[in-house]
Amino acid sequence: MISSVRLRTPTFTSAQLSTQKCSLPIIEHCSFPNNIHNGKQSMLCFHKPLHISSAESFALVAISHKRDSTRCEAYEADSSRPIEINIDLPDHQARKETAQTLRISIYFATWWALNVVFNIYNKKVLNVFPFPWLTSTLSLATGSLMMLISWAVGIAEAPKTDVDFWKTLSPVAVAHSIGHVAATVSMANVAVSFTHIIKSGEPAFSVLVSRFLLGETFPTSVYLSLLPIIGGCGLAAITELNFNMIGFMGAMISNLAFVFRNIFSKKGMKGKSVSGMNYYACLSMLSLLILIPFAIAVEGPQVWAAGWKTALEQIGPNFVWWVAAQSIFYHLYNQVSYMSLDQISPLTFSIGNTMKRISVIVSSIIIFRTPVQPINCLGAAIAIFGTFLYSQSNKGNKGSKK
Repeated sequence: MISSVRLRTPTFTSAQLSTQKCSLPIIEHCSFPNNIHNGKQSMLCFHKPLHISSAESFALVAISHKRDSTRCEAYEADSSRPIEINIDLPDHQARKETAQTLRISIYFATWWALNVVFNIYNKKVLNVFPFPWLTSTLSLATGSLMMLISWAVGIAEAPKTDVDFWKTLSPVAVAHSIGHVAATVSMANVAVSFTHIIKSGEPAFSVLVSRFLLGETFPTSVYLSLLPIIGGCGLAAITELNFNMIGFMGAMISNLAFVFRNIFSKKGMKGKSVSGMNYYACLSMLSLLILIPFAIAVEGPQVWAAGWKTALEQIGPNFVWWVAAQSIFYHLYNQVSYMSLDQISPLTFSIGNTMKRISVIVSSIIIFRTPVQPINCLGAAIAIFGTFLYSQSNKGNKGSKK
């Protein structure tokens, strides 16, 4: 292997190079032409370090005021150690994607399980204690207390907020309070499955509000996906054996309120560095302050005391556990859902929310032995399928202003 190296002329001989230590000549220019040696092209290999085979192989000629080229022979040392650089991008990327998929799966499984447990205990409480305003208030109060304790003992880091943060959070809290109470009122009057079938129509409310109030337009596929949602919800409502207008309207109002909550959240939280967990904690606290006076005005402590006494007589001490469980699991499932937003895209979250409703509907029908007809199941399936189509059609679309 031959290379051409241009060197400054040194002041020592090859004999001195073999017997004495000296500094290597300074390389001014190095070129690696495609030389022909013995009829073959030779090229320099960079995979292994180069070693000079012999000091005598240098032909060092002193020429005054003139630079010349020196030929040197080099070989690749078989005993040299290669550079240990292990770049395994495909495997690393695959492990990263697997870990992300596992994390999302855990979020979804936890979210769905907590939501199912909440709905079961919430319905148990409302069956013997039909006071949705107090039940909703207790849910928010329990979650707020849990987060205050977590901040105090250092389990979670308290958020850094200011006056502007609470101002932007206020309309979100108002919408959240209305949506929460309306959904609880619905479940107090109709079956859990029916409430969630109606609530699966939330995407239709989102598109309609964005279209007529915010002036946003969507692709035709998004509008077409609303047809099975509206049709499926309508079919399930008409054929519902336990249909109740208060329960139906409660679910519809809840849909509308949560749509506005999402709109206000997007507008108000831009640029805010608050985690999903702490954001929902602050939302719960502010919603609690808003809800307390209305709960007292609508139902009142005297009604609550009489209803509480009656429930204890019917159920016993287990009733207290039911109230505590529904309050705790309400906060936990909402907290996990907000935490998942930090890890997944809105589209994935929307699909997960659709699957959550399926798990709640099926589990509530089994546990409470809700009488259903095949036409009810068909309506629910059509509505949920429409919600899935909406998620796919709305992928990457944020709406455009007219």
